[in-house]
Amino acid sequence: MASLFVIRGRDQGTRFQLEDAVHTVGRTQSNSIRLHDTEVSREHAELVRNGDSYLLRDLSSSNGTYVNGQPTHERELISGDQLQFGRSLLLYTGFVENAYDDIANQVDIVPRAAIDDGSRIVAALSNSGGSDWLLPDAQDSSSPWIARARSNLQIMYRTALAVSHTLDIDQLLARIMEMIFEWVDADRGCVMLYDTETEQLVPKVRRHRRGVRTDEKISISKTILDYVVEHNEGVLTSNARDDKRWDPTQSIVSMGVREAICVPMQGRYNVVGVIYIDTTITPQRMLLNAGKVDQFTEEHLRLMIAIAHQAALAVEDTSYYKAMLQAERLAAVGQTIASLSHHIKNILQGVRGGSYLIEMGLADHGKNLGQGPHDEQVGEKAVEIIRKGWGIVERNQERISALVMDMLTFSKEREPEPRAADLNDLVRDVVESMQIHAEELSVKLEAEIDESLPILLFDPDALHRALLNVVTNAVDACEEIPDARVVVSSHFDADQKIARMVVTDNGSGISPDDIEAIFNVFVSRKGGRGTGLGLPVSRKIMEEHGGQISVTSEPGKGSAFTLELPANAPSTEQMADFEMERGTVSRLAPQ
Repeated sequence: MASLFVIRGRDQGTRFQLEDAVHTVGRTQSNSIRLHDTEVSREHAELVRNGDSYLLRDLSSSNGTYVNGQPTHERELISGDQLQFGRSLLLYTGFVENAYDDIANQVDIVPRAAIDDGSRIVAALSNSGGSDWLLPDAQDSSSPWIARARSNLQIMYRTALAVSHTLDIDQLLARIMEMIFEWVDADRGCVMLYDTETEQLVPKVRRHRRGVRTDEKISISKTILDYVVEHNEGVLTSNARDDKRWDPTQSIVSMGVREAICVPMQGRYNVVGVIYIDTTITPQRMLLNAGKVDQFTEEHLRLMIAIAHQAALAVEDTSYYKAMLQAERLAAVGQTIASLSHHIKNILQGVRGGSYLIEMGLADHGKNLGQGPHDEQVGEKAVEIIRKGWGIVERNQERISALVMDMLTFSKEREPEPRAADLNDLVRDVVESMQIHAEELSVKLEAEIDESLPILLFDPDALHRALLNVVTNAVDACEEIPDARVVVSSHFDADQKIARMVVTDNGSGISPDDIEAIFNVFVSRKGGRGTGLGLPVSRKIMEEHGGQISVTSEPGKGSAFTLELPANAPSTEQMADFEMERGTVSRLAPQ
């Protein structure tokens, strides 16, 4: 399917799927591709389906339509074209036909032991080692031309590596500027990128020659910048005062720039910035260096253009990557809002139902009050209705409280707050708190305690939530199961110094395909009752403790969840605090 992906502008990160025969582009709501851009016309352009491609047609817009930086009235699009409407830049992806649908059957990977093809590895080389051969002999070569060629190739190779190893534009540009200064004896340099909002060049990286004050302000000649941008070509000047391109009154002459190189950062379609280096000279130095040979040559200019192009491609790729991340974030936010809205709607429906019963009970009680000898019986019936309604409201209050707590736990990065505590007490407390819910579903809930389990160091509140979520799922999985049973047990492995809590049930079980998915956010097998946050929260809590959660299950037979954490022993002070709180002398974990 064809699409348009906004890579620059207010709608950055938005993807428009192209399915219809005709799509219109504009800033009003009536357009199928609506851009929130004041420089886009109300009806700016249209895309007309033409077989397996789209024809772009400008609709007499105020600011025009551009494809790959060129003004266009009508043009058939190909995949990879960049469309500009106002200040918005969109990437067109066309229909892709996979001519190799059966490619999996065209390539066969032969197991090692299957045949002996006699092949052997005769050499291996790391990625960084690929450039080692370029540099060592460059200075010793009998041919100066070969030496320069190897040196230039080394520079381009290092630039390519720098470009591929980072998605941080500032780090990338700083590294490229460092390499330029290693290669050429410049006094100062600067990298400037276009701001997509203001369309002005903004300095991103600056550098001075060693020995020059780094706090010295760089004043870049606007004459050079304007020339490079307007002509889209790099310039080299060896003596500004003798260069006929520069008027004697222009800034490059008045600033005393002796030599300068300025090159455009030409990307795939547009100029994204410029790289500038120069050497400056004072009147005193001018007299001392009257016969000095120029430091910059046309070879330097050509290499600077090549380096700038590599940097421009990296800047573009990073912009696309950020736009895609923005799109993924927007999609995740949309999914989160949709899921939470669904759960909250169900909870509010439950609260509304309970409130209705309360209102009905109060109304009946008020209507029949004082009507005779049956007042007491009527009052008891009304109270029963009110109690039933309040029970519904209370359960839904617990549900929304659990939802909020899970949301906070999952979304917030936190360090556990460990203290000395009894894991067995935690197991007993969770089982006790779930007994009423288990009885409502006719599920037998039991605790099996390992009395050898010592007092450990962990965050009791966090682990309580982790275990409670797992036990809740286990009980719910046993609904409508004959002789349903859930067992929560504690275990201590003294040799490995590991404590475990195991929740076993004989419920519906989990299919192998769903085992991994159950730990993903908003994946729930409980229909409207589940939030899809319980198990992800439990896993996050266990990992924060340096532990893990695992599951084994068989559909129709039940599941076993194991929560495992290191058996860390509390300090003497922490143990004293625990004993003071409990008022007892407790057992210690082995050191």
